[in-house]
Amino acid sequence: MKRRAVAVALLVGVGLLGACGGGDTGSRSATSSTVAAGSSVRPVADAPGPPADCPSGPPQRLVPEVLRRMDHDPEAFTQGLLVHDGILWESTGRVGTSSVRATDPATGTVLRQAASPGGVFAEGLAVRRDGSLVQLTWKDGTALVWDPATMQPTGSFRYDGEGWGLTAVDDGTLLMSDGSDRITERDPSDFSAQQAWTVRREDGPADELNELEWDGSHLWANRWRTDEIVRIDRRCRRVDAVVDAAALVQEATGEATAEGRPVDVLNGIAAVPGTDRFLVTGKLWPTTFEVRFVPA
Repeated sequence: MKRRAVAVALLVGVGLLGACGGGDTGSRSATSSTVAAGSSVRPVADAPGPPADCPSGPPQRLVPEVLRRMDHDPEAFTQGLLVHDGILWESTGRVGTSSVRATDPATGTVLRQAASPGGVFAEGLAVRRDGSLVQLTWKDGTALVWDPATMQPTGSFRYDGEGWGLTAVDDGTLLMSDGSDRITERDPSDFSAQQAWTVRREDGPADELNELEWDGSHLWANRWRTDEIVRIDRRCRRVDAVVDAAALVQEATGEATAEGRPVDVLNGIAAVPGTDRFLVTGKLWPTTFEVRFVPA
């Protein structure tokens, strides 16, 4: 998502902005009556250590089993993805083209969309328990609140640091990534930081955590500039499974290359409610894959 052009083997063409960098021109804070002044801009306390009964050992190895393919806008610089009330919601990034989109999860057709205001570089997306959407920004320190019915922003919150991924767990708490191996837990009512914790992994790095998704029992995260999706045990704060999504990257790259289009990194994972399936895509990818994660 971040900082500069992603010069990996899957990148086709030139002149891409990085997932969260390149064209950003600095902080452009939004103002709103819903901003809780100073409440979320303060040092974040470390969470207590994980329970003593947490297991150890290398994570399980998984691969995606493709069940279905659907179209994805190849100009969408995907930052956040989630399914809510039968709609696939997507946040797209880059200065000047950031947006919130409502998409048909059966076909990939964009039903409606709205530009993110203020020239921000938008990032992760989550839905609150009241049904409103919260959209992060990369360096602006602003989380935008959206009414999904009107596709209009209704407020904003302030926070320190970079915004990358965002998701909501069952009790409404928002989990946020910043590109490191840290997860910050935030109050959904005012976006104040409640505590933060470090993700552990026994067989490799757990940093550059990007787009986040909560499936009701586990936290899933794309790792930027890799083909990995990691599954995180929130209670134990450890990676307990790693998905090798290289096959999806290769297929999306091949399709884009055939069309003479650029592609960027794997990013975007949405749990399909009531199932064991996920929708997975990437920045500038022409395809969204419906998958099930199975043992490698």
